[in-house]
Amino acid sequence: MAKGSELKGRIKSVENTRKITRTLEMIATSKMKRAQDRVIAARPYARALSDVISSLYSKELEGDFPLLRQPKTVKKAAIVLLTSNRGMAGGFNANLIKEARTLIKTLESEGTVVELHVSGKKGIGYFRYIGRAMVNQRTDIGDKPSAADAASLVDALMTQFAKSEIDALYVVGAAYKSALASPPHSQRVLPVTPPDKSAGGQKDFLLFPDAGAILSELLPAYVRNAMYKALVETVAAEHVARRTAMKAATDNGGEILNLLRRTYNRARQANITQEIAEIVGGAAALE
Repeated sequence: MAKGSELKGRIKSVENTRKITRTLEMIATSKMKRAQDRVIAARPYARALSDVISSLYSKELEGDFPLLRQPKTVKKAAIVLLTSNRGMAGGFNANLIKEARTLIKTLESEGTVVELHVSGKKGIGYFRYIGRAMVNQRTDIGDKPSAADAASLVDALMTQFAKSEIDALYVVGAAYKSALASPPHSQRVLPVTPPDKSAGGQKDFLLFPDAGAILSELLPAYVRNAMYKALVETVAAEHVARRTAMKAATDNGGEILNLLRRTYNRARQANITQEIAEIVGGAAALE
C-alpha cells in the first residue's frame, strides 16, 4: 500500500487536474451556446439560396456557368478538411481525420488525383506526421469563422474549377445536428448540384434583370455559404465534443478522488492502529 504522504500528493494532483477540466468544461459550455446560435442563424440563408437556385436552374444553363459543369469523370479533386487548433475534445479531430482518409482512399481507388487542403493544427499535424503533402495549410480560422474566412478557403478553388483544373471539391467537417449528435460528414460542394425542385415546392420569383445574371452572382455565393455553414457547424461540434470530454474527465476525477481518499483514510487508520499497538506493547513490556 502506498504511504500516506504519497497518497496526499496524488490527491492534490487529481484535485488540481479536476479544477482544470471543470474550468474547460464551463468555457466550452459558454462557447457552445454562441456557436449553436451561429449555426441556427446560417441555416435560413442557406435554404433561401437553395430555393432560388433550384427555381432558376435548367439543364441548358450548364454550358453558360462554369460552376454548374458536370464532369463525366473526376480526374482531379480537392478536399478541404476542417479540424480544430486545440485538442482536449475527445475523438473529435480523430473522427474528422478518419473521414478525410476514407474519402481520399475512395477517390484514389477510382483513379482520381487528390489535392488536400487542411484547416486546423490537429489535421495539419497528423498529415505532416504521415508524410502526406498538403497544398494549403490554415491555422488562422478561430472559434468565430466569418463569411470572409469561408471565401478565403473556397474562392481560389472555384477559380480552379472554372478553369477545369479540378473536377470536384469536397469539404470534410462535422454535421451539427444537436448537442448529442455531430458526426463527421463529407459534402461535395463543386460542381454545384441544384436541389430538387420538388423538395420544397416550386416558388414564384420576380426576376430582374434575368435568371442568367442572377445565377452568375448566386452560384459563387452558394458555394461560399456551403463552406461557411461547414465552418460554423464544425466549430459548434468541436465545443460540444470538448464539453463532453471535459465533463467525463471531471466526473472520472471525482471518482478517482473518492478512491484515493478512502485508501488514504484506511492507510491512516492502519498507521494509528499500529502505533497504539506498539504503545500498548511497550507499556506491557515495562510492567
